[in-house]
Amino acid sequence: MTIWCEFEQWPSYDPLDDNSDIIVTLEDGSRWATTFMTYQNVKTLAKKNRQTGECLSGQYLDIPHLILVEELSRTSVEAIVEDILQNGTLAVCFELLDGIDKVENTIL
Repeated sequence: MTIWCEFEQWPSYDPLDDNSDIIVTLEDGSRWATTFMTYQNVKTLAKKNRQTGECLSGQYLDIPHLILVEELSRTSVEAIVEDILQNGTLAVCFELLDGIDKVENTIL
């Protein structure tokens, strides 16, 4: 299994207030994607949306295949993915990627 973390491609990020796409590639070659978001980042985005008017001025946040986390780090991502795999909930928490390629660190 390999885990690709979008945040590792960035020059900097806040591990306590950010969100990132994560792609897990299993031994069978299947690729699964989700978004990890910190609890603090939910508050940050809601505040921004209240100011910009997005999402009915912050009344909701719609992010499919979202996993909320305390900290956005390689260590936490690996532990959470292992727990999800052990619990058998990969298909609930992640989306199976079909025909989507990663090119130059960009998800198409």
